[in-house]
Amino acid sequence: MSHISAVATDQKTGGAAAPKLGNPAVVGLAGFGLTTMMLQFHNIGWAGIGPVIWLGLVFGGMAQLIAGLQEQKTGNNFGYVAFTSFGCFWISLAAMLIGNKFDLFPSSTTDIGWFLVAWTLFTSILWVGSLKISKAMAGCFTTLLIGFILLDLAHFGFPQMTVVAGWVLLVCAGLAWYMMAAIVLGELFGRTVLPVGKPVL
Repeated sequence: MSHISAVATDQKTGGAAAPKLGNPAVVGLAGFGLTTMMLQFHNIGWAGIGPVIWLGLVFGGMAQLIAGLQEQKTGNNFGYVAFTSFGCFWISLAAMLIGNKFDLFPSSTTDIGWFLVAWTLFTSILWVGSLKISKAMAGCFTTLLIGFILLDLAHFGFPQMTVVAGWVLLVCAGLAWYMMAAIVLGELFGRTVLPVGKPVL
């Protein structure tokens, strides 16, 4: 039986074993986690906005977008929509901040608030999906959704919520890195090193 399977595989790949492909989620989770972390360093008051903009354009934006497009090839619709969408989120957020700096299609605090409300609604859909993946993913999207709601409030009259959101979203960033590490270390050691937990639903 194994010989037949090997022959069938060789026929499909033209006689050569199919190359092993990397998991694009590791880059998507890395970019999402690091850029989210940097933004919270800013929201809490530890860092300026500069690193957020450049990371938002490159790692959280471009790299995460590319990872999402690669997820499409694996047939993973959740990763496809999550990474490409949040890659676009970071690029558009960075572009808005640059636009405000140079008075190019400027956005008011309320404008950015509505931008965040739209992303909150979008995130709520993915939050439901995350419950079917793992406890770590559910935790990541739960803290992301709570963080978005707090940032919504911060932009509509409750600015003190910005710092609270910062702490909540640092947990979100940490969970994204935890899942990245679970994939990378699990492959390297050939076993589960960091458990992500069974789906909530």
